[in-house]
Amino acid sequence: MKVLVTGTAGFIGSHVALQLLKRGDQVIGLDNLNDYYDVRLKKARLSRLMRHDGYTHVHADLSNRAAMEQAFSRHRPQRVIHLAAQAGVRYAAENPHVYISSNVTGFLHVLEGCRRHGVEHLVFASTSSVYGANGTLPFSEHQSTEHPLTLYAASKKANEQMAHSYAHLYGIPCTGLRFFTVYGPWGRPDMALFLFTKAILAGEPIRVFNYGKHQRSFTYVDDIAEGVIRVLDTVPVKDAAWNAYLPDPQSSSVAPYRIYNIGNEQPVALLRYIEVLEECLGRKAEMELLPMQAGDVPDTAANMTLLRDAVGYVPKVPVETGVAQFVRWYRTYYETLQDERVA
Repeated sequence: MKVLVTGTAGFIGSHVALQLLKRGDQVIGLDNLNDYYDVRLKKARLSRLMRHDGYTHVHADLSNRAAMEQAFSRHRPQRVIHLAAQAGVRYAAENPHVYISSNVTGFLHVLEGCRRHGVEHLVFASTSSVYGANGTLPFSEHQSTEHPLTLYAASKKANEQMAHSYAHLYGIPCTGLRFFTVYGPWGRPDMALFLFTKAILAGEPIRVFNYGKHQRSFTYVDDIAEGVIRVLDTVPVKDAAWNAYLPDPQSSSVAPYRIYNIGNEQPVALLRYIEVLEECLGRKAEMELLPMQAGDVPDTAANMTLLRDAVGYVPKVPVETGVAQFVRWYRTYYETLQDERVA
């Protein structure tokens, strides 16, 4: 297939694109390479993709309507995986207009591209954060998502509703994936595992919020990428059994539309996660225990029944293996950067 993947210079997008290329798909990668974090890391991710003949890169911003229309009309993708977004929950609070321009207006441009060019299936990134103030665990697609606690979560909830409307009005098959905490090699520098590793190696304290009482459905990035591709290959159709008089916010719909959790059903305590990292680094962490941040939730846990039944998705990598893989990548990547500076 010819697949447009947005956000290929990003963490998850680069892994998904690489798996598609390895199985023989053509990938049109789109990214604006913004400087929200170190552009060298983004370029290094892209360099892994550029080695493949099946990869074509488009430098464009989601919020640029003309550029997005040109990308669709020129490359004519059969299917689309939309993973690009302005990253950072804190960034959303500080720069709400920029955030909405990328995450909402940009998503509209993706939907319009799919509508105008007959895309067979759009898979897009949502987030477990849409569950917001809901305290019932594990989080299930049957539960309400009407109480987001951050602008980030609200923007992703908006994406889900926009996609549903386009699926209903124009018959575009759409599948949204609510990502739980993703980690692994080539991760973002603003994510906890990256921040913890950098601080521990520098002999600096790590900031541990909610006094370390968090639990998270930590999910290894290769498991996530496999799940995204399984979903891409499974085009949704209208649910003939959908009941308009007893609507349920689950993945079935009157439209060719689905929403799934994608994560690990075995949540891990944050303090255990840190303990594994200490073992991999061979160093103890000095922890600065802090209260919970505004907009955060104490625990997340994914109910994976719907996605498992739909595509056979079962994540395989435990945190002990995944964190070790990250540490190996981190040391190799930054040793290489150091060698380049010396040279």
